[in-house]
Amino acid sequence: MDQAINLSKKLATFDQHWSPRTVTTFNGHDVMVVKVLGEFKWHSHPDTDDFFLVLKGRVDIELRDRTVTLGPGEMFIVPKGVEHRPVAREEAHLLLIEPTGTPNTGDAATAAKRQLI
Repeated sequence: MDQAINLSKKLATFDQHWSPRTVTTFNGHDVMVVKVLGEFKWHSHPDTDDFFLVLKGRVDIELRDRTVTLGPGEMFIVPKGVEHRPVAREEAHLLLIEPTGTPNTGDAATAAKRQLI
């Protein structure tokens, strides 16, 4: 990477929801942007924490015992193994950081294919 990455411009290149796009890599991790709307499926990641940073909109991270509501500029990390479900009542934009190859559903068979933009 030899120049700045404009996340707004990257987000403008696609319309699909719940389909993360990798914008760069960092120490064995994918740095991704994603547009979200509606409910994602309940899932967990047995081997890694799940990082969420809201760039635009509001997102609820539902846990079995509580809900964490995030607005722009707020982040939350779901500890590994904790079941959770992100929900966006209106379209929201997120920055995600995950170890390269981590399935977004916690299961490689049902995960969105990683796409580089």
